[in-house]
Amino acid sequence: MVTVQNLTMRFGNRVLFQDINLKLDRHKRYGLIGANGAGKTTFLKILSGQINEYDGEVIIPKQNKVGVLGQNQYAYEDFTIMDAVLYGNKRLYDAIKEKEEIYMTGDFEDDAVNNRLAELETICVEEDPTYEYDVNIAKILENVGIPAEKHNDLMSTLDSADKFKVLLAQVLYPKPDVLFLDEPTNNLDIETISWLEHELQRHEGTMVVISHDRHFLNAVVTNILDVDYQKIREFTGNYDDWYIAANVMAKQMELDNAKKLKEKDQLEAFVRRFSANASKAKQATSRQKQLDKLQIDDIKPSSRRDPSIVFKAKRVMGDEALNVEHICHSYGDNEVLKDITFKVNPGEKIAIIGGNGVGKTTLIKIIMEEMQPSCGGAVTWGATIEPSYFPQDTADIIKGDGTLYDWLRAFDPKREIAEIRNCLGRMLFNGEQQEKNVESISGGEKHRMMLSKMMLEGGNFLVLDEPTNHLDLEAIVALGEALHEFNGNVVCVSHDRELLDAFATRIIELHADHTYTDFQGSYEEFAAAKEAGTL
Repeated sequence: MVTVQNLTMRFGNRVLFQDINLKLDRHKRYGLIGANGAGKTTFLKILSGQINEYDGEVIIPKQNKVGVLGQNQYAYEDFTIMDAVLYGNKRLYDAIKEKEEIYMTGDFEDDAVNNRLAELETICVEEDPTYEYDVNIAKILENVGIPAEKHNDLMSTLDSADKFKVLLAQVLYPKPDVLFLDEPTNNLDIETISWLEHELQRHEGTMVVISHDRHFLNAVVTNILDVDYQKIREFTGNYDDWYIAANVMAKQMELDNAKKLKEKDQLEAFVRRFSANASKAKQATSRQKQLDKLQIDDIKPSSRRDPSIVFKAKRVMGDEALNVEHICHSYGDNEVLKDITFKVNPGEKIAIIGGNGVGKTTLIKIIMEEMQPSCGGAVTWGATIEPSYFPQDTADIIKGDGTLYDWLRAFDPKREIAEIRNCLGRMLFNGEQQEKNVESISGGEKHRMMLSKMMLEGGNFLVLDEPTNHLDLEAIVALGEALHEFNGNVVCVSHDRELLDAFATRIIELHADHTYTDFQGSYEEFAAAKEAGTL
């Protein structure tokens, strides 16, 4: 359904990818993966027609409906939520709005008006044969967490997370033949992500999706498009299938090259020894011809680089870690937290989960004493605890005119220069990048900076609020391993199930009705208990 022929994309002298030839078939769902900066979003924009300046050709049959997940959450501020979703089928939206205008102001004695109404009715029947567009839209909105009583409110009344949910509903509603999704799980809670997985598994056309959520990719995609080596290679299977295949291929390439290099050394040695010997000259000439034909394939360095995240506590903790007692908090008349009480024992690693708006970040801020509970309660840290904190919005903290190195050193001026630079290097900032101005770095780089700060701090109790936002898959896997290996406490808010599976020994789920579930066990065990109905 989508054909890519001889596609090459450059930014100045930099080649993102070249000579790409792909055929993306119906009934296949492609996960587009690659390191940050490899060109995933650029390739998706080329496929969807948002970028037109490239060499080569992208062909999508004209009869196919194309759906592209919007990224501008503020594009529909004056629309009702229902209309914003309906706009996903612009032909139907325009026809319905024109019909409404004619019924309000039209002259029904005029044949032209009646003829136009007949034309519009034909369009509506073609696009919505069952006349159930409003029912279908309402169902999708409720599934993404927008309640029915809000459907006729303006988009401007929603927060940014809910605006994104409406954009997701907008692209899913028309059931396009070709679907392009860039990070569709952003701002979604775990339950909504699970619903989205089931929706996309039923997609009958062609789909290309970018996601840093490994669990989501494994659940949804049938094929992988890997942007690396300035190429886009296709693999059959999900992310885990690709991971195994890619590592086997890299190892095989390495072994093949090693074998060829050994053969090359032997041939060169023979030629050197016998080229001057008349009796061996024929053999030497033959070996030289073999040597000339021998191709040594360079193993190109992958654009992927795995960060090395290691948290080491400087101080051994005592018998008490953290007590959270009867926390209540309201924003005006909106009660968010009610009587939250739990004790964190030394060594426990807790995941805090729940839908958007249930108070996860508020609870974290209260725990970190960034804000006081408005309706009572107390937070008591153990005497030996030294917390280290990763806030949700790193942009509020990582700012100023200094370099990356300067920003980190400001927290501990006595720290050895080599240690700071080594820590930045572990988070993939090379020597030149360490001199960048902190104001100029991306969201993902700011998250890696915050992880660098935490590694240098050496706290024995890590508190993290949505640390995987803006991180690529390699960094998320490395973070999960680091939290698992950490010899201390962890409290982490996240919707990334692979991360939760990696480290959590206890799950606290906050609910919309202000109750909460405190589950002893891994996230996998928690999910199984919920599915079995025992929670």
